[in-house]
Amino acid sequence: MITSDLIRSLAEDAKPVRRLRPPLLRAFGWLCVSGVILGALTMWHGVRPEFLDRMREVAYMVAMMSAMATGILAAVAAFMVGLPDRSPRWALLPLPSLIVWLGNLGYQCLAGWEPLPPGAVTAGAAASCLTTLIFTSLPLSLLLVGMLRHMVWFRPTGVIVLGSIAVSALTSASLAMFHPLDATAMIIGWNLGTVLIVFAVMGLASRIMRRRRVQD
Repeated sequence: MITSDLIRSLAEDAKPVRRLRPPLLRAFGWLCVSGVILGALTMWHGVRPEFLDRMREVAYMVAMMSAMATGILAAVAAFMVGLPDRSPRWALLPLPSLIVWLGNLGYQCLAGWEPLPPGAVTAGAAASCLTTLIFTSLPLSLLLVGMLRHMVWFRPTGVIVLGSIAVSALTSASLAMFHPLDATAMIIGWNLGTVLIVFAVMGLASRIMRRRRVQD
């Protein structure tokens, strides 16, 4: 087929597509909806009685502020990295606040480490903490997956990792307001596990798609 005829046939059969909104606008929309969801959960559970006193502590305030900053910047980076015309260096956007957040977490673990007495953490308490974590992070994850579903195939690693960091950080900041125990380590572990599952599913899906293309 002549090239001009091929171009003409493709143009005649092409269907109009709806352009994506600007990445900053989409990230802002996700952050707004996430803020409403996390705010409603906080109001449902009630703010911790000692929350204002804890916010006067420098380490606690730094943890809260750095977690919120990490969540916001990681969300923006995820929507940027998922576009083919944007630089992959956008993935470095949340790195400074992420270092502060995780560094503060590590410092608190080392400086305030105390062995727990037997029976301090029961199976019921751990299950309740995990249930709270799931119901807090799952709506944010599903919403983000829905908004990034058309972008994740271009740079899957960057988009998935950044999205996971965004959900982890915002969930950590939210739980710190109403959950009596510091569940940051469990939050990070839960979201990293989710990332591994998503990677496995995407790897399997990509193999199936490649096989179908070869067969066609």
